[in-house]
Amino acid sequence: MTVRKNQADLTASEKKAFVDAVLEVKRRGVYDEFVAAHRLRFALDMNTGVYVGHFGPSFLPWHRKFLIDFENELQKVDPSVAIPYWDWTADNTVASSVWAPDLLGGTGRALDDQVMDGPFAYSAGKWPITIQVDSRPFLARNLGYRIPTLPTRAEVDAALALPTYDSAPWRDGSAGFRSALEGSAGYMSMHNRVHTWIWGQMESSVSPNDPAFWLHHAFVDKLWADWQALHPSSDKYLPAGGTADVIDLNDAMPPWTDTTPQSMLDHTPYYTYG
Repeated sequence: MTVRKNQADLTASEKKAFVDAVLEVKRRGVYDEFVAAHRLRFALDMNTGVYVGHFGPSFLPWHRKFLIDFENELQKVDPSVAIPYWDWTADNTVASSVWAPDLLGGTGRALDDQVMDGPFAYSAGKWPITIQVDSRPFLARNLGYRIPTLPTRAEVDAALALPTYDSAPWRDGSAGFRSALEGSAGYMSMHNRVHTWIWGQMESSVSPNDPAFWLHHAFVDKLWADWQALHPSSDKYLPAGGTADVIDLNDAMPPWTDTTPQSMLDHTPYYTYG
């Protein structure tokens, strides 16, 4: 069984195995397919008026499937590897272990935000940025530049206490756990804030260019699992049906033709959290 661990609890060998698997998926050209898929989905969500991967209820199940597919690619390289999660309520400074040279590397240099240390530094030669929204061929970050603080445990607990998964109009401004976690016009306190705090590619449609994407979204996914466990009698996903511009419970989530929110409600056949 795949167990996703807190990155702060990884051994040195577990960190190396994860990093090596990510680098190999990149070398094989598969990693950039995930970046391109996310860029396309984000563009469609922004411009078509139909919300699938972002801005609507299926944000959480869509990304759950996206991470499962990526984890499967890592395990083709090393079956022992799982995506670790980064608890940004606890490891919430630029000095946190997640930004050490043996895992993600740190913030970018002042000149151009280029990450200069760690396995994903451009100078190491193994992490060219080829799916771009600008001309920079290197991984860029500026931790804490636009937003000085990450979400707190109190904010997370307030979101976890919400009894409803989502509500009409099922997009920005909706009330419920999904909107509070993702971030919308009414909530800038969670997922969106973390992307902005990291900056660089993470604040764009090609955010998976930064391997921090996977650790961030693994924690977002863990929080959804925590919410499900805390509210066993609540509807695990809404809307159940009848909408035109978001994904209902049993609708397929593009690009997959056989994956619905219903099929992603139970993560335990795929992995657990340690």
